[in-house]
Amino acid sequence: MQHRFSRFQRRHRGELTILSISLQLREGNLVFQTSRSTQSQAIQLATHSTYSHCGMLLRQGGEWQVLEAVQPVRLTPLEQWIGRGRGSHFVVKCLRDADQVLTPATLRQLRRTGLQYQGRPYDLYFGWSDERIYCSELLWKTYQQAIGREIGKLQQLRDFDLSHPAVQQKLWERYGRQIPLDEKVISPVAMFDSPQLVTVTTR
Repeated sequence: MQHRFSRFQRRHRGELTILSISLQLREGNLVFQTSRSTQSQAIQLATHSTYSHCGMLLRQGGEWQVLEAVQPVRLTPLEQWIGRGRGSHFVVKCLRDADQVLTPATLRQLRRTGLQYQGRPYDLYFGWSDERIYCSELLWKTYQQAIGREIGKLQQLRDFDLSHPAVQQKLWERYGRQIPLDEKVISPVAMFDSPQLVTVTTR
């Protein structure tokens, strides 16, 4: 009962937050949060970042939705997405030149490209194929394929800090001894820190 009440409180706070920032939001905005998932700590430690999850805002049925790669890739109402994050904290970012780039035509292309991934399974192994996909990979590929923008620098798995025991434990669970250190990766923080983006709001 306590868990259900806490979830209700988080959702209510999310609804109030959306009301207060709705005029600042636009389709194509990227949203970042600290996930409550079991792998969030490992991602934070490996990337030296607070943020471990991200999604893209779309307007659907008159409501703000977040296109995100969970299990599976899907649209999640923004108030639910906010409530899932640690402390309901999140950051909204947009392209620095969004007013010039995100025309109605390019927004339609961005939407079509992103929604084509709906239903794809979440990629626990952070591979670069399109068969399975993780959160920042979904956003990076959507922008790159739709409008040719590469937001954030691609890295290899070996570029991250893999020294912490919590990170090593996750690596062992996922890969055993065959860790794909050369695998191409885009992290949430690489997108978050991209000079192509500016902050719309922080809550």
